[in-house]
Amino acid sequence: MSPFLQVNNLKVHFPTDDGVVKAVDGLTFNLEKGKTLGIVGESGSGKSVTSLAIMGLHRGSRARLSGEVLLDDRDLLKVSDEELRSLRGRKLAMIFQDPLSAMHPYYTIGQQLTEAIQVHEDVSKKAARTKVIDMLGRVGIPNPNKRVDQYPHEFSGGMRQRAMIGMALINDPELLIADEPTTALDVTVQAQILDLMRDLQSEFGSAIIMITHDLGVVAEIADDVLVMYGGKCIEYAEVDSAFHQPDHPYTWGLLTSMPRLDRLKLDRLLPIAGNPPSLINLPPGCAFHPRCAFRDSAPCACDEVVPELLESYPKHDSRCHIPVAKRAELFANVIAPRL
Repeated sequence: MSPFLQVNNLKVHFPTDDGVVKAVDGLTFNLEKGKTLGIVGESGSGKSVTSLAIMGLHRGSRARLSGEVLLDDRDLLKVSDEELRSLRGRKLAMIFQDPLSAMHPYYTIGQQLTEAIQVHEDVSKKAARTKVIDMLGRVGIPNPNKRVDQYPHEFSGGMRQRAMIGMALINDPELLIADEPTTALDVTVQAQILDLMRDLQSEFGSAIIMITHDLGVVAEIADDVLVMYGGKCIEYAEVDSAFHQPDHPYTWGLLTSMPRLDRLKLDRLLPIAGNPPSLINLPPGCAFHPRCAFRDSAPCACDEVVPELLESYPKHDSRCHIPVAKRAELFANVIAPRL
């Protein structure tokens, strides 16, 4: 039986006057129902572009897409616009990063969520409104009976984000893509939202893609982790393996630059040197090599050959020229003591 979601060699390129922006360049991953995939990486690594491609939201733009996005063996890159619209909300849904621009300013929160229900279900407005009020309460909005008739600008940033999450969850989608869903929320509400997503998953067996900068969220909710850099997957592993035996120097950098609250730390955090690469003019060879502190450990020139994504450990793939044994040694002797 094939996985519920299969992304095969997905490429999303944007032609511009300055050149082609290779926002996503050959991404492959699978996701089963009932599982959560965390996608992490710096801004500009291709995370959000990947999610928009899965939702079919690049249609009508200048983007050039290739590869496959198979949802229940149906290629979302090839289905008609009408079929894709019927799938959105019911089969797959997305929590957008900016709720203010994602919600219509002229309609109340209740009208927008009611419409989301009635597009897919043959129910009365009264029944839909009851369901909307219940969902607003579940995502932590106080006085949902009154708030349902307010407009997005009358909500705070955090409450708009909760309403956006409610809209995505209202039809119990089989695939939920969450793009930085807890960015504007305080930690207590963040915990409520993550619990709500877990409840949805346990009740309906939904698959979740969690796109985030927050490695703590990934550690708490994800089953697998996909690390992106320069439009490519550079590490792909089960969450325990990714955190306890990270295998790529970029992942090491993400982990050592993350603050810890469970222990006394007297040293300064170690940020990754340099800046993310331009997706128009990617460095030759390994895109991370200009920022990699360990490139001299590779037996071949990191600035000449693009490394392949190969299995380092069981169910743990990495894209690096440094031999696996050497990477394990560097992690044990240099990185692990800093974590």
